[in-house]
Amino acid sequence: MLIHGIGGGVAQAATILARQAQAAVIVTSSDDAKLEKAKGLGAEITINYTLEDVARKVRELTGKRGVDVVVETTGKATWMTSLRCAAKGGRIVTCGATTGPDPAEEIRLIFWNQLSILGSTMGNQKEFADMLSMVCEKKLRPLVDKVFPLAEGIAAYRYLAEGRQFGKVVLGVRDGA
Repeated sequence: MLIHGIGGGVAQAATILARQAQAAVIVTSSDDAKLEKAKGLGAEITINYTLEDVARKVRELTGKRGVDVVVETTGKATWMTSLRCAAKGGRIVTCGATTGPDPAEEIRLIFWNQLSILGSTMGNQKEFADMLSMVCEKKLRPLVDKVFPLAEGIAAYRYLAEGRQFGKVVLGVRDGA
C-alpha cells in the first residue's frame, strides 16, 4: 500500500489501520523527520519525494508490479504518481485534495491497468462506530502535533501552511489551552 503525505492525520490513520491489517506500507513526504516518525506508526518503507522519483522507487520495490492500493489524500500534486504506482487491477482510494481538485488525468493508465478509483469520506454509521471502538480500545488514536490557543489562530494556520505538522493541529478554546 502506498500512502502519500504522511504528515497529515488521514495518512497517519491509514498507515496505522493498514498495519493492523498486516499490509506492507510505503509512505511519502518531503520531510525526512516526518518519514522517520512514520516508521514509528508502522511504515516499512519511506520515500522522500524531493529526493527520489516515487513511481520509479515503488516499481523497483515491487519488482515492477506496483502496489495494490494507493491512499490518495493530496490530489493534483500526486495524482499521476498514484496512477503510475498502482498495480494492474489496483485500487486508488481518494479522500482529499489538499493540493488542488483538478488533477491531470492520463485516462489510458486507468483503463489499461484496469484500476478502480474509489472515493471515500468518513464512511457509513457502522464504520464510524467501528472506528470509534478502535479509538476507545486505544488501537487507533489521532496524533495531535500541536495545540495553539484560539487567539493564535493565525500562527496555527501559518504552521499548517508551512507543512510543519505531523498530525493534527488544534485550536484550544479552554483557558490555558
